[in-house]
Amino acid sequence: MKLQSYFQGQWAAPSANLIEIASAVTGEVVAQASSGGLDMKQALDYARAKGGPALRRLTFHQRADLLKKLGQAITERKDELYKLSFMTGATRVDNMIDVDGGIGTLFAYAGKGRRELPNTTFLLDGVVEPLSKGGTFAGRHIAAPLHGAAVHINAFNFPCWGMLEKLAPALLAGVPVITKPATVTAYVAHALARMIADSGILPAGAFQFVVGSTGDLFDHLTCQDVVSFTGSAETSQTLQRHPVIAREAVRFIAERDSLNAAILAPDAAPGTPEFDLFVKEVVKEMTVKAGQKCTAIRRAMVPSGHVDAVITALREKLGKITIGNPELENVRMGALVGLAQRRDVLAHLAKLRGEAELVSGDPDNFNVEGADAKRGAFVPPLLLHCADARRAASVHEIEAFGPVCTVMGYDGLDDAIALANRGGGSLVTSLYTHDIKTAADLTFGIGTFHGRLVVIDRDCGKEQTGHGSPMPQMVHGGPGRAGGGEELGGIRSLQHYMQRTALQGSPTMLAGITGSWTKGAPVVEEKHPFRYHFDDLAIGQNFTSKERTITLEDIEHFAHFTGDTFYAHMDEEATKGHPFFPGRVAHGYLLLSFAAGLFVDPDPGPVLANYGLDSLRFVKPVQPGEAIKVRLTAKEKSPRNRQYGEVRWDVEITTAAGDTAATYELLTMNAMRA
Repeated sequence: MKLQSYFQGQWAAPSANLIEIASAVTGEVVAQASSGGLDMKQALDYARAKGGPALRRLTFHQRADLLKKLGQAITERKDELYKLSFMTGATRVDNMIDVDGGIGTLFAYAGKGRRELPNTTFLLDGVVEPLSKGGTFAGRHIAAPLHGAAVHINAFNFPCWGMLEKLAPALLAGVPVITKPATVTAYVAHALARMIADSGILPAGAFQFVVGSTGDLFDHLTCQDVVSFTGSAETSQTLQRHPVIAREAVRFIAERDSLNAAILAPDAAPGTPEFDLFVKEVVKEMTVKAGQKCTAIRRAMVPSGHVDAVITALREKLGKITIGNPELENVRMGALVGLAQRRDVLAHLAKLRGEAELVSGDPDNFNVEGADAKRGAFVPPLLLHCADARRAASVHEIEAFGPVCTVMGYDGLDDAIALANRGGGSLVTSLYTHDIKTAADLTFGIGTFHGRLVVIDRDCGKEQTGHGSPMPQMVHGGPGRAGGGEELGGIRSLQHYMQRTALQGSPTMLAGITGSWTKGAPVVEEKHPFRYHFDDLAIGQNFTSKERTITLEDIEHFAHFTGDTFYAHMDEEATKGHPFFPGRVAHGYLLLSFAAGLFVDPDPGPVLANYGLDSLRFVKPVQPGEAIKVRLTAKEKSPRNRQYGEVRWDVEITTAAGDTAATYELLTMNAMRA
């Protein structure tokens, strides 16, 4: 098949400089690809002029709904992706990680967008900062989608997950995407792109797909664009040095080479659950995707006294791995993505063998099930042992991107920490220990060199997601040679595609621009704000209650009724000399309860439910005989569906003397007008 690019809403067939793509299993040509003849400036212009405005008009919740629908549409056709992926050398388990993992990332971001983000087109970042004595000048930060395009350059090992894990946060942030897959597995990414385009879910211009070279695309980038790259350090450095990247300060997110480690702690001796978990995880990370994972374990660090036991256990399990045609049920490990990749892995293996001994696997003599070992890109799992990792260099510098791992011994935790950090930065390191102090010492000894640390022990062994499984809720990225980027990390990853801006002005102006009331902005006092439907409630609608005096009887009744007989409420003598309490004081929660009674509107109406409060602070104690009153102001509104929306109320409890006793934000669900 001739792979086409999806360009300005149309599929464009390649016209020249066709590249043949072979099956990793049979060596037969399965596709041809080229991006020749495409005008990359037009692609960027189309994304900025068409896709960007369409996405920015949508709220975070609407964008989240797009991701959910997209995940559902791909799920219905995912068997097509599985079938094609077998030709990349991936087994069914490998495909589950790639295909289902990618779909799962869409659903994860859809859920986080609905739960954690407001139903707005921009974010408020942090609180209002007073900037003047009189309160007439203030500031706060906002974050809004960039007015450019996200250029995503993906690696060959995960043609589905790699595309979707970048796509999800970019679209949720409101930025259109131009995605380019690695050519050697582009036929799988092409099928996925077809599904996205065929679904008709995304607005025009929100998604474009380029097969082959990016051509002169980088020449047309601006400060509003973002580049997110996954691949080798060499390619990453070349792209980052592009003059336009430097001139325009284009945001560049890199996820590249990583010599990830697994550390077996001294307490995890043979026979312990942690030892068994370590061995199991190393074997899995060597063989899943034939070791072609940016998060795979490349260095297995073990106490010097356990080296022989570890090698024996690994050799036994690796010897049982069936290599061959990934479509066969009994095959545990398929092929590398192509013959060029096999040559690359074996070349790196030769360099590693200058410092380490090959203790398991023979690249020149191994069995292949249901395929021709000479035509396919097969290699067996290859385990090495480096006897002197402190003096060695290659094992801490060379990443053989295949089923290759080096065992190395260490003497004491300080030695383990030094060896782990010799990798110069990684995506992930896993620790295998049941000793909390050991785990803490390792965590703070190596943490700044690694994007993710996973501590695996008997307590989480059955449910832990694995050393090499990036989760969309957690950071995926790492410092140093790993690229310094964070492709994932929950809502944090949206920040790559948004500009944080300091907004300054009067409280009235800030409230008008952001739709968020703040103290000092105008208020509206008409009928009780609880009598307004969501649609009609204006930001700044205000209610100030009558006063209520707190009596000693109130405090004692509340104490006995609730069981909260803390001495500050019950014993005048015990509060003498207290740094906070001038004597017996009212319970903070008594103040909240009385406040609710002061501002509640009891009759049935638009307020459907009170479902919580945020940012509660008890500022000043209230003593018996003091009066309190409440100010309730509509602060923010966020529609949820056609029936109701969320209202955030700014609440302040004050004393008769005008002192603030407590502040908080009340959340209610208010009915829409029928």
